[in-house]
Amino acid sequence: MSTARQVTAGTDRSRTARAGRRHRIAVLALPGVPPFELGIPSRVFGSALDSEGHPLYEVVVCTADAAPVLSDAGFMVQPAAGPEALAEADTVIVPPTHAMPELGRGGPLPPEVTEAIAGIRPGTRLVSICSGSYVLAAAGLLDGRPATTHWNLTPEFRRAYPKVKVDEEVLFVDDGDVLTSAGVAAGVDLCLHLIRRDHGAATANRAARMCVVPPWRDGGQAQYVDRPIPDPTVAGTTATRAWALEHLDEPLSLAQLAEHARMSLRSFTRRFRDEVGMTPVQWLTAQRLELAKQLLETTDLSIDLVAHRAGFGSANSLRAHMRAGLGVSPAVYRRAFGARP
Repeated sequence: MSTARQVTAGTDRSRTARAGRRHRIAVLALPGVPPFELGIPSRVFGSALDSEGHPLYEVVVCTADAAPVLSDAGFMVQPAAGPEALAEADTVIVPPTHAMPELGRGGPLPPEVTEAIAGIRPGTRLVSICSGSYVLAAAGLLDGRPATTHWNLTPEFRRAYPKVKVDEEVLFVDDGDVLTSAGVAAGVDLCLHLIRRDHGAATANRAARMCVVPPWRDGGQAQYVDRPIPDPTVAGTTATRAWALEHLDEPLSLAQLAEHARMSLRSFTRRFRDEVGMTPVQWLTAQRLELAKQLLETTDLSIDLVAHRAGFGSANSLRAHMRAGLGVSPAVYRRAFGARP
C-alpha cells in the first residue's frame, strides 16, 4: 500500500472461508532455509481465530520431494508433506534459501523444485518472504510484476531478474495473487496483511496481539538501510507523530508539525524521512487511511462522518484516497470488512 510504504493491489475476503473450510497454506522449505522465516507463517496464521476461537488457517510445511532439508542453522527440517501439499494449497509461501547461490546470478531452480512449483494450481495465492522472491523470480512468476525483497539484495536481484519491477522502499508488495515481502520481520507484516485482507483488521489485530507484534508498522525499508547515526543532540519526530495521531481530524499542516517538533521545515522534513522512510504528508495520509478503515469496519458512521473524523474533510476526498491507496471505495470496503450483525 503506497500510503504506508506498502504496495497493495486491493482487498478481498478469503474464498475458502466462504466455502466453509479452513484456508490451506503450504510453506515450501528449501535447503538452507532460515528457521525464523520458516516459522513465521505457522506462528502468525496459527494465531488467526474466528469469533468462536477456531483456527481460520491450516498451515503445513512441505518440501519439494518430501525429504528432510538442512536449515541454515545446521539442523534438519522434517516436513509434514511433499509437493502434493503445494498442489492442494490455497496459498503457497516460499521462505528464503541460503543454499542456492546460483539464483543470485539468474540461474535455474533445481529440477525437483521446478517440478513442485509447476504442480501449483492456477489461481493459488503465491507469497515470498525476504529472498524467497528469488525462487518465484527464477520460476518466471514475477516477470512484469511489482515485487520487493531485502533492500541489501536489490542490486543483485535487478541484475539477475531484469523483468521484475523491484521496489526496495516498501515492506511488502501485494499484487493480488502474488505477494512479496522485504527482509525477515517484513514477513510478519505481510502475513498480518493477508489476515487483514482475508478477515478484516479486528482479526489481524488479535493475531498480532497474540504474537506480541504491532499489527501495522509505519514506514518502509528505507528506515532500516544502513546510514550514519544521527546526532544524538538533535530531537526526533516520535513525539510529534504521537501528537499528530491524536489530532488526525484536524487540518494539520507541515508547518504545524515542524513547529510542534521545534524544528525548521527543512530539518523536520529531512529528519522525518530518515526516521520513518516517507514524507510527513505521505505518513499523515497513511494514518488517516488506517483510521478510516477502522471506522468503516467497526462503526455505522456515515461516509461523511468517517471522512471528517479521519481528517479527509469530505467524502469525495476519502473516496479518492481510498481508491488510490486501496483500489476500492469506502462503501465497497465497508461491505467487505464491516461488522456483521
